[in-house]
Amino acid sequence: MSKLKEFFFTSFISMVIFGFSAWMVQAQPKPPIKIGSTLALTGPLSATGIVHKIVGEIAIEEINRKGGLLGRKIEWVLKDDQSKADVARTLYEQLITSDKVDLLMGPYATGAILSAMGVAQRYDKILIHHTFGIPNQAKYDKQFSTWSLGPHPDKTVPVTVFDALATVQNPPKTIAIVTSKFPSIYFMSVGAREVAKAKNLKEVLYLEWDFGNKDFGTIAARVKDAKPDMVWIGDIGTEGIQLLEAMRKIDYSPRIHTHIYPTPGLMAQSPEADGAIAISLFQEHPPFTANFGAADFVRIYHEKAQAAGLPYPLVDVQAATSYSAWQVLEAAVKATKSFDDATLAKWLKTNKVDTVSGKLRWDGEFNYGDDLMKIAQVQNRRWVMVYPKNLAAPGVKLQVK
Repeated sequence: MSKLKEFFFTSFISMVIFGFSAWMVQAQPKPPIKIGSTLALTGPLSATGIVHKIVGEIAIEEINRKGGLLGRKIEWVLKDDQSKADVARTLYEQLITSDKVDLLMGPYATGAILSAMGVAQRYDKILIHHTFGIPNQAKYDKQFSTWSLGPHPDKTVPVTVFDALATVQNPPKTIAIVTSKFPSIYFMSVGAREVAKAKNLKEVLYLEWDFGNKDFGTIAARVKDAKPDMVWIGDIGTEGIQLLEAMRKIDYSPRIHTHIYPTPGLMAQSPEADGAIAISLFQEHPPFTANFGAADFVRIYHEKAQAAGLPYPLVDVQAATSYSAWQVLEAAVKATKSFDDATLAKWLKTNKVDTVSGKLRWDGEFNYGDDLMKIAQVQNRRWVMVYPKNLAAPGVKLQVK
């Protein structure tokens, strides 16, 4: 073989080998993108924590089914924070330093989220979260909430509640405010005292209890003796159900009772909770089911929740807000074509995202946007939106005794 032919033959073989090697590299699956978070899978908040776990599994399954994020499948590194803020803090440290996760997703409930936020700030990581209730404590500029309360829910949320009740026949004139000391609940209930006063509602009782309290008998008796037209129950998880059960044991049923963050499914199914009122931004009926991705999410959630044995396999404010957080993360990554925390945060600060909860933005005070909360009520063991009237379930209105 001549030297020229040998040169061309050698070059051809080299090109084939190089091309095959490049093809082999491209054919190798990309490593998964690791997203780390905690949830209250045990402890007093676990009845709601399981909802967020199911939602996260649905979101990841759907994203991975579509090819993942930028061609990389999601691996969810999930840990149990036991409903304890200090445990959440330790676990988020582990997620970043030991588990080497690429991105973070916030936990459930304000205390744990505040702990996670501190860790995220220390490592300059973006934190998208779904159930933070004290916006003015969100001092970190790379945190983004899908719990759409607006920047001052201690004012806007009670205003919404009291404005809704002003529309009923024989609206309340007196109020008892009883509340957990859980941070966001206490914050909202203190705000309700001021708003009630401004609305000329006479406060006939104010009581507090420690989060984790299990004996509500004395509180129930004090409320009954006060004879309020309505009871503002500052509760989270199953606290409100426990208080209603304690009231039943002394043959007392409040004419109007509003709740802050109850476990939605358990409250809807409780015989004592018929007529319960709470804030919400999604229920399973028009126009909310027309929101971005809502129809498919509702269908899949029914299947997963039933398979998990949940007593209330319907999408409500907790499930919708949780799914919205995953939608926001997916939208930011796809829009920026990046997993860089600073890049994602910058994009979210200047863009809106369509979610099952509605269109969300974060360009306001404390990185919050609009207060999207409405009023839902338990009727016939199901949550339905009742206020404002133009968004109420078809044929449904706010009912009081």
